[in-house]
Amino acid sequence: MLEDVFEETYGSPPTLLVRAPGRVNLIGEHIDYNGLPVFPMALQREVRLVLRPRDDQTVRLRSNDDRFAPIDFEIEQEIEPWEKGSWGNYAKAPAQELAQRFAIRRGFDGVLQSDIPVAAGLSSSSAIVNAVGLALAHINEVSTEPRTLAGVMADAEQYVGTQGGGMDQAISLGARDRCAAKITFHPLRLRHVLVPDDWCFIVADSGEVAEKSGALRDAYNQRRNECDEALRIMTRHLATQNITTQPDTTYPDLCSAIDAGTLIKIAEQVLQGSLLRRFRHAVTEAARVEEAVGRMLAADLQGFGALMADSHESLRIDYHVSTPALDELVAVATKGGAAGARLTGAGFGGCVVALANRSTVGEVLETLVTEYFGQRDRTGRREEQLFEATPCRGASIREI
Repeated sequence: MLEDVFEETYGSPPTLLVRAPGRVNLIGEHIDYNGLPVFPMALQREVRLVLRPRDDQTVRLRSNDDRFAPIDFEIEQEIEPWEKGSWGNYAKAPAQELAQRFAIRRGFDGVLQSDIPVAAGLSSSSAIVNAVGLALAHINEVSTEPRTLAGVMADAEQYVGTQGGGMDQAISLGARDRCAAKITFHPLRLRHVLVPDDWCFIVADSGEVAEKSGALRDAYNQRRNECDEALRIMTRHLATQNITTQPDTTYPDLCSAIDAGTLIKIAEQVLQGSLLRRFRHAVTEAARVEEAVGRMLAADLQGFGALMADSHESLRIDYHVSTPALDELVAVATKGGAAGARLTGAGFGGCVVALANRSTVGEVLETLVTEYFGQRDRTGRREEQLFEATPCRGASIREI
């Protein structure tokens, strides 16, 4: 029991339990940082944190996973980060943001555990940010309303150096049971959509580490910068042609004003190379999100699956974030009968998500085991690397 580990570590029992789930993004990849809508759901895999508030500004946090060393730090408005990729920076991030915004003064002693695969594109890092942030907000009497806190935590995670968007924090904090959520930004809104009972989303981990706060941070940030540059060029061109009147138009404004097909035709005349490819992915992916919501509402499994397949191809060809292992997983899942499959998360490794129904899910799983996992030495890790995702509620805190 996590409570027993806490008492052994600190000499007294914990008083609060926080849980924050990971997430699987169903469609809408690499576009939240462009302000465009996304369509994820929270997972049954989660971070759990037991804690006891302190009367000073110290945070002492232990993981029950021996791979992660204990951390201690003081809450201040400027908290010096540890080395790039350190797990402790995900605890420092919400502490600094809350200190700067709300002058929080109380820390805690805590023990954390997680069953979210690490660096697999399932938002294990943001779940830590949310769990620590929710704990600190609660004990310092700061609002923990999910949408408000999600915005604060999205800003907080910039501390680690990755220029991400707000999807992970929003779905982890604001999800509802049995639902996916279409998330829109500026302002943040969640539209909850019931996942049909006979739909099964399968998560399969390639085994390739995808740590976007570590070695892959520059590649991730480069793509965001390329999207920004492509938008600047496009909006200037559209303004000079009197197609739009604002040279600082955002991606959502642009996609609302001009249909995706027309935007791509214009972009092909204005942009080149990677800028064209990044812009094309962002615009077409946003259109796929809008269509995917309708497909789920209509319980159109094949239609939703086709959109997932198109998304993966766009991420592979235009965004260059897939890998041979991810492509193989998508192909194997499709061969097994999945309606569609795609990489999920930042890419560069990590997981794919595949869609099946109750009558075909067994065959999809068996094919993945036989033709992907069975070809690799992964004994004892199958439950971590291949599982059916259950859409779950967002984060919570309660007394124990």
